[in-house]
Amino acid sequence: MEYTILGIVLMIIMLLYFKVADHFNIIDKPNQRSSHTEITLRGGGIIFWFAALLYFAQNIEGSFFFFTGITLVSLVSFWDDIQSLSNKIRISIHFLSITLIFFDLNLFTFVPIWTVLVSYVLAIGLINAYNFMDGINGITGLYTLVVMGSLLYVNTKIQLFTDGVFIIYAMIASLVFLFFNYRKKAKCFAGDVGSIAIAFWIIYLVLKLILKTETLIWLLFLAVYGVDAVCTILHRLYLKQNIFEAHRLHLYQVLSNEYKMQHRVVSALYAVVQTGISFLVIFLYQKVQDSLVFLIVISPLLLLYSSKFYLLNKSNLRLNHEA
Repeated sequence: MEYTILGIVLMIIMLLYFKVADHFNIIDKPNQRSSHTEITLRGGGIIFWFAALLYFAQNIEGSFFFFTGITLVSLVSFWDDIQSLSNKIRISIHFLSITLIFFDLNLFTFVPIWTVLVSYVLAIGLINAYNFMDGINGITGLYTLVVMGSLLYVNTKIQLFTDGVFIIYAMIASLVFLFFNYRKKAKCFAGDVGSIAIAFWIIYLVLKLILKTETLIWLLFLAVYGVDAVCTILHRLYLKQNIFEAHRLHLYQVLSNEYKMQHRVVSALYAVVQTGISFLVIFLYQKVQDSLVFLIVISPLLLLYSSKFYLLNKSNLRLNHEA
């Protein structure tokens, strides 16, 4: 009953936000590097912050540091959705917010300083990777459901590391968001406020699980996004492009824009592949060495990603022929 009420409340909040966004003209205008063609309301992902607010309103003993952190990243991201901010401001707030959850998890006490530094790079990188990957209808909501579902399974069946309700609130928020976003013509986009807020939530949970189990393999719950984001950055650096500017070189963008696959199909493919990987990681946990698990998972993903270059070459040849 609690989750039904939560879903209804979040649905009402989303509908109210649409009125606010429409009144203040908070919209996403397509450009030549977008994967959509129509003006759409932006910032629907604010529902993730409201889900966190509702959880902590009922669980005051919960992590003050986490809620402060997700509030800071949501605020600066929402501001960026309305009026572009400099990278220095955004990264500074991300750094501060990550510091808060590191304090919450006692990272500064229990791990060496070099591990803390690596964790900063990894956490901020994952936040931005999650944001980079939010480009087509349904991809953020579906992928979040898969990641959160995987974490919930581990928390329930393998290792208790957090309050399960905390994970379920994020999943219900994802379902509400998908109701409006996973359509041929989306009612709204997540915006930076959505992709970055839920990425922050996921990073907090993954870090808690890593510290509890003393293994890094749970990072593979983000393997599909990670490989696509990192390889695309390397590709753009090779092309001497500014990696902070918008582009259309992610694999999902090539499939959607160059090969005209439906956004919902591409999003579902990403979610299905990550689901398979998550099942594999859970199955191999404590059966195979961690390094081997990474090799088993990452190698085929790299091969899959490399197909992008064949698709791009084929697309260029087709366009040159038509010209």
